[in-house]
Amino acid sequence: MKIALVGAHGKVGRLLVPILVGHGASVSGIVRADEQLPLVRRLGGEPLLLDVEHAETEEITAALDGFDAVVWSAGAGGGDRDRTYAVDRDAAGRSMDAAAAAGVGRYVMVSWMGSVPDHGVDPDSSFFAYADAKLAADDHLRGTGLDWTVLGPGTLTDDDPTGAIRVVGDGPDGLDGAEDVPSGAASRVSRADVAMVVAQTLRTPATVGRFIRFTGGDTPILEALER
Repeated sequence: MKIALVGAHGKVGRLLVPILVGHGASVSGIVRADEQLPLVRRLGGEPLLLDVEHAETEEITAALDGFDAVVWSAGAGGGDRDRTYAVDRDAAGRSMDAAAAAGVGRYVMVSWMGSVPDHGVDPDSSFFAYADAKLAADDHLRGTGLDWTVLGPGTLTDDDPTGAIRVVGDGPDGLDGAEDVPSGAASRVSRADVAMVVAQTLRTPATVGRFIRFTGGDTPILEALER
């Protein structure tokens, strides 16, 4: 599989590259700055310089030509409202349209657990732009003809991987069989486990068309995804 990873320099992306390479995939890590290129090479990927925040759909389409899958693990990092919308909503949407135009087919979005219409984030909160942008991007992805999966991890930590998760919501909108959304320590999941979930999602056809919300847990990742 030839995979384009948008946000390869991020905290999840840099954990994901070597996992995908270890699975035998060819990984092009898309980054926005020259100084980020060497890290992708050291991780075993092929760096691809493309500022998706400012690139037009046609430019992204050309960059994605020949790929089998796109993974979106990029983000503005919060703080600036306008940039959050520019990256997490608008650039993400353009990448989806570009993937479809390039004939990529498979698309995996790394979102967050609360990306549902009733997320409850106060419009006056500084976090609202992120919640609103991610929901818009996820909905855009659902409306494409791509073989999509949206992953909704809980609160991210830098803990060691466990190889196990707990799915708290599933189905196209993440609400099928959903339990009460956990909070605090119960909502945590390591970035390393998120990277493992992304990699396994690409290898698990049963994940297509699903929004999988999850935390750390006791169920092996493959078993959790195949349920």
